Amino acid sequence: MSNVGPMLFGRRTYEDFYSYWPNQTNNPYTEVLNNAQKYVASTTLKEPLQWSNSTLLKGDVAEAVAALKAQPGQDFLMMGSGELAQSLMKHNLVDLFVLLIHPLILGSGRHLFLDNGIYATLRLIDSKTTDKGVVVATYQPAG
Repeated sequence: MSNVGPMLFGRRTYEDFYSYWPNQTNNPYTEVLNNAQKYVASTTLKEPLQWSNSTLLKGDVAEAVAALKAQPGQDFLMMGSGELAQSLMKHNLVDLFVLLIHPLILGSGRHLFLDNGIYATLRLIDSKTTDKGVVVATYQPAG
């Protein structure tokens, strides 16, 4: 996390992170997240956004993200934000998927990849297993 570049959030994930992280003390992630540039895709939030270094994306989200990606600098990091991920996949704006697979079965819940969503063939480029059994799998779009 210390080398994290700008972050990209959908509204719900942004609000979830904002409700938790700025209030944490003695946690190394707090400073990193508070200091990171954050871009938020939302049709309901209004500026100014309360979390430091947060910018609301204007206009068409895919066009706004494509313009940001065209600028020099670090890669963007997006956590969660399933609807935003689907939208960006539709416009070929996702370069890398890092999926954390936890050794836990929860049953039903929200799906990141919807049944009627975008189809993508992925190529595994790296995988690691943590000492807790979490598999960190990194994929690139194959096509």
